Amino acid sequence: MDQVSVFEAKARLSQLISRAQSGRETLILKRGRPVARIVPAEPAGSAEQAAAINAIIAFSKTVKVKGKVNLRRAIASGRL
Repeated sequence: MDQVSVFEAKARLSQLISRAQSGRETLILKRGRPVARIVPAEPAGSAEQAAAINAIIAFSKTVKVKGKVNLRRAIASGRL
């Protein structure tokens, strides 16, 4: 994590936001003490998680269940 002073952060805000978009965090210091952090709005792994969820949804659409299934009974019996 990079560190910058408040003065430097004001002067380079656009650059710090671009860095946050690429997943990097920046600590802002005032008189040598941490006062704020600029972080990405979404965690870095969120794109990977979204891809995994989409893959699961796509797979679930290919699975067919034969016959009628009573979900309440299946859940109650511990099958789901």
